[in-house]
Amino acid sequence: MNVLPSQLKEKPQVILLAGGRTPFRNDTDRELPFRQESNFYYLSGCSVPGSFLLALYQPEHTNNFTRISVKLSIPEIQAADLMWSVPPPTIEEAKQLFDVTDIAHSSELQSTIDLLLQSHPEAVFHTLPRNSPLFPILPEEYMATIVTSETHTATDAYLLSSLHKTRLIKDENEVRMLRHANDISSRAHETVMRVLGNAVQGKILQGKGAGIDRPLLPGEWLIEKEAEAEAIFVASCRREGAVHQAYLPIVAASRRAATLHYCCNDREFTWGPVKPHDHLNHGAFAHGPAPDRQLEPQVLLIDAGCEWDCYSADITRTMPVGNGGKFTEKGKQIYSLVLEMQQKSMRTLRPGVHWDTIQLLCHQILVEGFLNLGLFKGSKDEILRSGISSAFFPHGVGHSLGMDVHDVPSASKPINNATIPQDEVGHPSFYTYLRLRLPLAEGMVVTVEPGIYFHEHLLKAVEESEYVNYNLLGEYRGMGGVRLEDDVLITSDGCENLTKVRSDVEWLESVCSGKV
Repeated sequence: MNVLPSQLKEKPQVILLAGGRTPFRNDTDRELPFRQESNFYYLSGCSVPGSFLLALYQPEHTNNFTRISVKLSIPEIQAADLMWSVPPPTIEEAKQLFDVTDIAHSSELQSTIDLLLQSHPEAVFHTLPRNSPLFPILPEEYMATIVTSETHTATDAYLLSSLHKTRLIKDENEVRMLRHANDISSRAHETVMRVLGNAVQGKILQGKGAGIDRPLLPGEWLIEKEAEAEAIFVASCRREGAVHQAYLPIVAASRRAATLHYCCNDREFTWGPVKPHDHLNHGAFAHGPAPDRQLEPQVLLIDAGCEWDCYSADITRTMPVGNGGKFTEKGKQIYSLVLEMQQKSMRTLRPGVHWDTIQLLCHQILVEGFLNLGLFKGSKDEILRSGISSAFFPHGVGHSLGMDVHDVPSASKPINNATIPQDEVGHPSFYTYLRLRLPLAEGMVVTVEPGIYFHEHLLKAVEESEYVNYNLLGEYRGMGGVRLEDDVLITSDGCENLTKVRSDVEWLESVCSGKV
């Protein structure tokens, strides 16, 4: 109500929303996975395709039970559809499922709107942006009588921004859903790591006829390709009841780990001949009794998380592949530096700290680390002001998380933003791709995901820099990149890490090498 002009505040307020419909592949009748539109689900808890919500707020009423009423409209069961798909719930079933004032069939919605127009002649109707492809379409017949009315107001100027601001702060139930999504996703990440480790130790054995007379069974699968790691991750989530991934999994090996949203996941790991001084992996990464090739030392970056009840997890782990499940010396240097960026960031999180401060902190740690490694040379302050660290850490350190992975964008990064602090230390490029630019508040859930990348396209921008040691840089360029990402709840005096899978080097190498 606070965002409304004064002349509208005392009038009855109506919210009219369309839920999502089952999508179909272009020009076919083949269904695609359905996931309810987030704002609709936030207000209704209803995941039935083709539903509508009509909510009425009457400010003159003092009794909360009569001040707010919410009516849900769901499709009626069609007999011809029963053999093709799962039917919507009956009205009686829906009343047990959804905490709303009333439930009816969608065919009755028009008459309900007409009745409301008569009983509340000055009501203000709020919708999501009506001409946007980003939201479900409200049928024109529902809006026609509202838009043409001389006494009613129809607007899409206030609802979306208000919902985003409300969704920015999570309540206890939302945190519970986010925690459960993190628990499932954490175990899925560890499952991939342990399959890799079992292969290093030669513990993945294939029975008689495997891959020849019969298919390989799950317990016989090796991970030699990005797609195989993705399959095990998704299967682990599905086994625990998670229907959807929160986003397309990013599973990138070797140099491809430098591409931030690499979601092709269709390449084999990098292979090479067996060399005299390579760490032995007992031939477990190649099929057959006498492999003549061995995995090159490389990283495998997995950025993936499932949804639980429309709430998302967003977790990234970067793990060693080849080299006996251990990082190379330079791989461990970069991984440890990213881990330092993340851990120091999380120790700084508390209400009131501006997210820009965390972004700058990560660049400061990166520059100090590169100076210690010899990758940078010169003055720390001059390097920060030059902005060249953006070539190695180009993205934001995190974003709001909730029903969507990049949650509530209009609230997380408002167009008119008076909170942004003046940065006299860093460079404007540090903040170009930030998706969150606010002071933190209790109840926010954010990701903390620093990274360091060696992407040829980005490195070209600093090829002439006086601060870069190019001879040494050449020894790191082939590793791709490292990113670590955890999901964090801001508490009254700090933060709580919702992500359970560990990321310390000792544990990670012990799991990926199969020693634990």
